Amino acid sequence: MALDVHLVTPEREVWKGEATMVVARGVDGDVGILPGHAPMLVSLAIGPLFIHQEGGVVGVAVDGGFLHVTGTTTDSRVDVLAEHAELQTEIDVDAARALQADAEGRIADRATDEARADLERAVTRIRVSEGR
Repeated sequence: MALDVHLVTPEREVWKGEATMVVARGVDGDVGILPGHAPMLVSLAIGPLFIHQEGGVVGVAVDGGFLHVTGTTTDSRVDVLAEHAELQTEIDVDAARALQADAEGRIADRATDEARADLERAVTRIRVSEGR
């Protein structure tokens, strides 16, 4: 048994294929999906998403959206509808570090929730680029 995974954003299909497990950050905490998982809908937070395959793990930085699980005990499908998503191989680490520094400065100056979200995006990209 495997999971049929489809990860899309409004702009493109980011990734699709077979997986053994999907781990994502929901607004209420982390969730792990295995083949045969019960149907569910999860609201995604800014955070890492890991797609486990027989040959390794695909890391993705996700900026919110939804994860939807459908199927039966033998066939499962995971649809990830993300506002924005970057594969580990697409992440510009230098840009993420610059965004992190900028956001930390704005937070120190008592800036808005936007700065906190920018910081979370930057840290997520750095963590995913490092495979953690």
